[in-house]
Amino acid sequence: MRRRTCLGLLAAACAPTPAAPSASIQLHVDLDVDPTREAELRAAFRQVFRPAISKQPGFLEVRLLKVRGAVAGEPPRDANYRLLIAFDSEQRRQAWVAGEDHQRAWPAIEKTLRPGRLRAVLYDVV
Repeated sequence: MRRRTCLGLLAAACAPTPAAPSASIQLHVDLDVDPTREAELRAAFRQVFRPAISKQPGFLEVRLLKVRGAVAGEPPRDANYRLLIAFDSEQRRQAWVAGEDHQRAWPAIEKTLRPGRLRAVLYDVV
């Protein structure tokens, strides 16, 4: 009987534990880029924005996506690009936004946009 108890405890100790809930977040920013400034946006993303955000504490990922088309429903009418930003916490994302690096990097992106055309949606990664 004792052997069974030991084997049961060993099996329980080796069993995978459920993952802790993720605190990471993703910010999806829909951008309406002036078509004549798309090359400028891409250069600003590669040369200014991505290097600045990549060195931030808690940074996980940044991607610039161009809308190709809708598979279901309709594509966004007022956005032709999406900026996807991921951090390990909302606090660290907010620290990036408040920091000097962001204050220098964001205008390089913003100046390629049509006026008043920006939507940002924050998601929890589950």
